[in-house]
Amino acid sequence: MNAAALPLVLVVDDEVQIRRLLRVTLEASGFGVCEAGTGAQGLSEAASMRPEGVILDLGLPDVDGLEVLHRLREWSQIPVLVLTVRDSEDDKIAALDAGADDYLTKPFGGRELVARLRAILRRIRGAADPAPVCFGDLEVDLSARLVRRAGQEVHLTAREYGLLRMLVQHRGKVVTHRQILRELWGPEAEENTHYLRVFMTHLRQKLETNPSEPRHLKTESGIGYRLVED
Repeated sequence: MNAAALPLVLVVDDEVQIRRLLRVTLEASGFGVCEAGTGAQGLSEAASMRPEGVILDLGLPDVDGLEVLHRLREWSQIPVLVLTVRDSEDDKIAALDAGADDYLTKPFGGRELVARLRAILRRIRGAADPAPVCFGDLEVDLSARLVRRAGQEVHLTAREYGLLRMLVQHRGKVVTHRQILRELWGPEAEENTHYLRVFMTHLRQKLETNPSEPRHLKTESGIGYRLVED
């Protein structure tokens, strides 16, 4: 598996040693890793990198991890594994109520952490990713994160793939500019529709036979985009 295809995990922890340990553990288990040392940086990385999962410490130097979780859940359902020294029942309940998918205390075992992470990723994927979707000469396999055109794999950037994934998941329906921007760039980017025009142009060039007259990736003027299968 090449590096671009590795499932990406965002580690949000202010301790450099913990981030290093997690990077070694996760990379050895087939994950890609990106890091953040503060809550603000973590939210920014979550919006820009679009990881498949987050490992979140609660004791961050700028914003409490629970607040980070609340803010993240305002615009994303990305799986979150809380990893913290806080071990009281109240802390666990508060994190799970705030939207955490699992809770693990420090010190931790690397094998258990990886097993828990894989479990929540499987659970989310199983709920969200349907069987491969085919339209025209295109095949989109969300479970495998693969896109093929006429049987040949098409290489998409993370943002291009994220845009296509949203349209596939809501195929036949209009997905508004605001919905897409909020999901792919975060809530601060809802008015930046020029981002979408650029990425949609690139996506059409890679997937449409005639990008200037798209058959599948349709524009709903002033509203958003829609995936048409026929």
